[in-house]
Amino acid sequence: MLRVAILVHRHDAFGQMSYWLHALAEVWQENGVRVGVVQGPQARAEADIAILHVDLTVVPEEYLEFARQFPVVVNGGVPDISKRRVSQHLVRRADGYEGPVIVKSDRNFMGYPEAALAQRAAGGRWQKDSVKPVIGAYRIFNSAREVPDDVWEKPELVVERFLPERWEGHYCVRTWLFFGDQERHTLFYATDPLVKSASIVGHKPLAEVPEAIRQRRRDLKFDFGKFDYTVVDGRPVLFDANRTPAIGAFPRERYLPIARMLARGIDAFRHSALEPGR
Repeated sequence: MLRVAILVHRHDAFGQMSYWLHALAEVWQENGVRVGVVQGPQARAEADIAILHVDLTVVPEEYLEFARQFPVVVNGGVPDISKRRVSQHLVRRADGYEGPVIVKSDRNFMGYPEAALAQRAAGGRWQKDSVKPVIGAYRIFNSAREVPDDVWEKPELVVERFLPERWEGHYCVRTWLFFGDQERHTLFYATDPLVKSASIVGHKPLAEVPEAIRQRRRDLKFDFGKFDYTVVDGRPVLFDANRTPAIGAFPRERYLPIARMLARGIDAFRHSALEPGR
């Protein structure tokens, strides 16, 4: 029987969050895979495959070291998903860039995961409304010259070229969700430039993922995750890479078929983990 360990932070509320990994684990268990959650580094844990699922922008070294004891580690090569690590379109004050820019948190999801873990570590319960993120909302400016001085002075913030994709009067985001060699590629379109769930009015499936985006996955060493990008003037623009993707508000009847497809991606790791001599 294949054994899979999901490695999470010791203060993570993994069971209370709507991660895609929950749905994948459900499918694996239906298929006879033994799945367990390992809450923080421990003296001993046994599994054939470990999935590093520490929901922080930068994974602490103790978790990376702990993961190395397992025969195969999914996302073991992805310790840092900060914007400074992922984005190739950041703007510095001295660049003289004249196009539109957007101000973001360097941390994933505006720094909410770090704030939530700190809250729970102090004995509190996760309540989004009570957690103060690094930045209240992303802000768009017509030029880098309009960005306030205090933004440039804060290392927790970044300024990035704002490169939106338009389609039939809507703003678009292309999302590539993958686990191993299984993937789902979708275009979401919305009425708001930031393309958030509240403003999305529709979606459609996409065909092949651009080679430049696949190469970024190889460069960043992702085994499992979600990439958000646009295509502007024929060129793909990756702006977010997440190794702990969430399902969001999808109803079960919509997300479960996707999870069943993605779950098949465990097979490539299974072969490596169970090969003779391990």
